[in-house]
Parts: sequence; C-alpha cells; structure tokens
Amino acid sequence: MSIRRTEASLRTPARLLLIRHGESAGNVARQRAYDRRAAVIEVAERDMDVALSDLGREQARDLGRWLRTVDEAQQPTAVLSSPYARAEQTALLALAECGGAVGALPVRLDERLRDRDFGVLDRLTGRGITERHPEQAELRARLGRFYHRPPGGESWTDVLLRLRSVQVTLAAEYAGENVVVFAHDIVVNCFRYLLEGLTEREVLTLSDTTEIANCSLTSYRFGPGGASLTRFNVVATRGPSEAPGAREPAPGSPTPRGWLP
Repeated sequence: MSIRRTEASLRTPARLLLIRHGESAGNVARQRAYDRRAAVIEVAERDMDVALSDLGREQARDLGRWLRTVDEAQQPTAVLSSPYARAEQTALLALAECGGAVGALPVRLDERLRDRDFGVLDRLTGRGITERHPEQAELRARLGRFYHRPPGGESWTDVLLRLRSVQVTLAAEYAGENVVVFAHDIVVNCFRYLLEGLTEREVLTLSDTTEIANCSLTSYRFGPGGASLTRFNVVATRGPSEAPGAREPAPGSPTPRGWLP
C-alpha cells in the first residue's frame, strides 16, 4: 500500500512500529462493567497508574520473544512510550524478554503519547454517560466523537494535535532510525489518520470495525514516496512449538485484520 509523503518530508524514521499496551486491569474492569450493564467502570487507581493484568504481562513477554526474531535490519534502535503504567510496563517487559542490544535500549517516556483524556466522562460506560451527563451524550451525538470534547477532556482532534508534534520530533531526532512506540489504541488509529491521510469518516469506521488488539503491532516503512503500511493489528504469539511468531486474530474475533501485503 503506497501512502502519501509525510509532513516530515525526507527526514523520517526508517521504520515506525506502533504497539498497543498489553491487557490492563482497566481493560478487564471495562469489559466486566459492560457485561453487567453497569454505569461505572470500577478501577481504584488513576488511569495513568493502571497496571497490566497477568495476561497483559505474558502478552508483553510474547511480544519480546517475537522482536528477538526480527531481521537485523528491522531491529528497533529507539523506543518511545506513553508514560501511562500499562504502556511503560509493556515496553520494559518486552525489551527485557528481547534481550541483546534491543533489550538495552532506554525507554523514553513522552506524555504526548498518552491515552485520550475523558475528563468528566472518565470511567463511565455509555449507559453511565447517558444517565449522569445527558447533555454531553446529546452534544456528542450532534458533534460526533471526532470533535466532541468532554469537559476537562479531549476530542480526537486534540489527540491528533499532540501527535502532529510527535511527528516533528520523529523527523528532528529519529531520522533513519527504527522507532518503536508503546502506546494506546487511539494513538495507533490517529497515526494511521496522519500517515495515510484518512478522513474523519474513514478513521472512525476503522475504529468501529477493528478493535486494536492488546500488544498488537502496526508498522510503517518510510521511503522517498512517503510511508508504507507493512503490518496492521498483528499479534505476536507462541505457536504449539513455543516458537515465537505473529498471527492474524482468530476468525470471529473483534480484530478481523492481520497481515497486509
């Protein structure tokens, strides 16, 4: 897939690997709340302090084992991470499992890679928003979630603004590098919007139809013509022989897309 030239022009990383954090305690609590049709997602910690679940930690280790098998020319040379605990823990566990020169890379925390801020809607399910902030539910329905900014929170466009700034940093400080970013699902989707020139409708459709899997990989290769998407939403795992590999999500799962040509 050929994609338009990036705003950074010829000063770009050689490759960019975007990784969503492993399953977190917050992911588990959110699913439980929706299963029970509850109004509130029960999480005691601040969102930035929510840690990985046991499964999330194993997912991160699987990712590290997969990174260890990547061709030398594609091995990471720089690592950036959201400062949120679930993303940083994923990075540290994956790098430790990878070992070697990659395992020794420092993890640079960057607050611009954090998850979206929900403000007064934090920890509320759809039902909770409708019950407790009906005016915000009405405003969101009218504006659409791309532009709706809850009080004290962010819209998608706010997240995009800070990621445009990250693009400038990648051009200025990481030209020619193989950069790995550990972050969140909205960061992956917003990078696709920026690098591929998607429209509002296209990126929201992508978000609605494809859940970015925990510890999944989305990657780009940069060249004179811009950025090329080489992987999307691929999950690193061990097969029956315990050999690391990468798989497409199982049929019928909420993550229907895997390897791209």
